[in-house]
Amino acid sequence: MPAASAADLLTWYDRHRRALPWRALPGVRPDPYRVWLSEVMLQQTTVTAVKPYFEKFLTLFPTVQALAAAPEEAVMSAWAGLGYYSRARNLHACAKAVAAAGRFPDTEEGLRKLPGIGAYTAGAIAAIAFDRPAAAVDGNVERVMTRLHAIETPLPAARAQIRLLTQGMVPHDRPGDFAQAVMDLGATLCTPKRPACALCPWMRPCRARSEGLQDTFPRKVKKEKGTLRKGAAFVALRAGDEAVLLRTRPSEGLLGAMAEPPGSPWLPDYDPAKGLLDAPLDARWKRLPGVVKHGFTHFPLELTVFFARVAAGTVAPDGMRFTPREKLDEEPLPGAMKKVLAHALAGPVPVAAVAPPPVREPDLATPPEPEPVKRRGPIPKPPSLRPSDLGRVVKKAPKPR
Repeated sequence: MPAASAADLLTWYDRHRRALPWRALPGVRPDPYRVWLSEVMLQQTTVTAVKPYFEKFLTLFPTVQALAAAPEEAVMSAWAGLGYYSRARNLHACAKAVAAAGRFPDTEEGLRKLPGIGAYTAGAIAAIAFDRPAAAVDGNVERVMTRLHAIETPLPAARAQIRLLTQGMVPHDRPGDFAQAVMDLGATLCTPKRPACALCPWMRPCRARSEGLQDTFPRKVKKEKGTLRKGAAFVALRAGDEAVLLRTRPSEGLLGAMAEPPGSPWLPDYDPAKGLLDAPLDARWKRLPGVVKHGFTHFPLELTVFFARVAAGTVAPDGMRFTPREKLDEEPLPGAMKKVLAHALAGPVPVAAVAPPPVREPDLATPPEPEPVKRRGPIPKPPSLRPSDLGRVVKKAPKPR
């Protein structure tokens, strides 16, 4: 079996490379800021989901200096909906460190010292932005390498071996293109299900394909489903300005520094029947039917939503604020809290009245059409006059004795 060649992969990449908004054109030097921003956003997130956020960030924060100078609330608000919000806080902290230093470090070691940059992100930035011979191993690369070498060790234990094998294949010429080529191969051909092996430049050296087992790699340890947690969320709508009561979560921990309607702790044994004990203020709270469901990485969540209208001029409790409904899109609301607000604020959909058909005025210039001739119904059949039938109707006279 021939060995996999980086040259074969780069030849394929030159013909089939993906056009991505953060990817430099051939012959153009990549911008480290765009590479770093895209790699942080792509952690645990699809390319399709990242594209609009990447464009929005470049519009709001065109340089790393602009991002560093932005308030944390603006960064969190721009990130809202992308998930894994600790990335946004680390992104902001990293931008401040780079702006203070004047530039991005150009080595894996230097990049690893920045907030939020791990082994994969450091390798990707070093290879793509600075053409360093570094291994960038993401989920796509893991899938390609485990199939290419038929690695039986399940993930995550196999990651050290995968990284060594990948590093051994990185060419000194065009290491950045090689890193992106392996990613593209995994994203377009060596897909999780039904890989297009016949089109793959590494089809012949692929051990998993030669054994007909490509669909079974990489091996994975089955994850245990997290314990369901429950809680209550309280949506208060103020009369007059139609403002919604919100608060900011603690900066550390899950959904740190994000906005949310006030609520209860999330516990496995939380009893929604006692939810009013956690209400943020006195009001006529109404428990809404159903629950809001949301899945986090380690556990599923179900929130019971309580809704209340409060009087105009109601002051927000300490640590909270009222935000007008038309400005909710400026708040850093995570996906779970957007679901809560949609559940509480979505009113019944008005049913449009059906307009009666227009009355047509008579056209006196045109003679009326003749009425259609009514069809006659079927003519009933006369009674049968056969002797056999008459014999059933007419009784014979009795014989004289």
